[in-house]
Amino acid sequence: MVRMSAAERREAVVRAAEAEFARRGYHATSTGAIARRVGVSQPYLFRLFPDKKAIFVAAALRSLEDTRLVMEEAAWGLEGTEARRAMAQAYARLITERPDRLAMQLQSYVTVAAAEAAGDHTFGEAIRAGWTGLWETVHTPLGADTTETSAFMACGMLLGALTTMGFPPGHRVWEWVGSALKPPTPSPATGPGPRSPG
Repeated sequence: MVRMSAAERREAVVRAAEAEFARRGYHATSTGAIARRVGVSQPYLFRLFPDKKAIFVAAALRSLEDTRLVMEEAAWGLEGTEARRAMAQAYARLITERPDRLAMQLQSYVTVAAAEAAGDHTFGEAIRAGWTGLWETVHTPLGADTTETSAFMACGMLLGALTTMGFPPGHRVWEWVGSALKPPTPSPATGPGPRSPG
């Protein structure tokens, strides 16, 4: 059996924590459950991270960074409408294929709100920094247009909310989101639209 390095163990803990926190939230998730998922002891877990809060922040930031990388890859070499459609399609695929990623995002927002209400701003500072990185990644291919970026992010939040609430695909509430996901219509002047990544 190959031994994992401390860095590999840390990565395994972050991934396990992401799955556990996504399912149960910050307060209902025990560090014991995370340790068992990874196959390590709780004392070893706390050799890698100082406390449960640090584990949660690492998992939340990893979820945001993975989402940011999906957006970056989708928009590579594109701009404007083509970039918006490519990123929207990529995000729709991400939360459909990886519902735990969406759940972790939502758990992050809830945890930040609760911590801020209790006077703890460390959660919020970390998550806001990660979310700002995601914003900037979307902002650049949309021509650094704040209105366009805001509309795109709002559409993504709506997509996440509708997915989480389980609205069926044919429901009328999907119409606005669906229009953002349609690929551009090819024309003789512009040629075919962008292909989905992968």
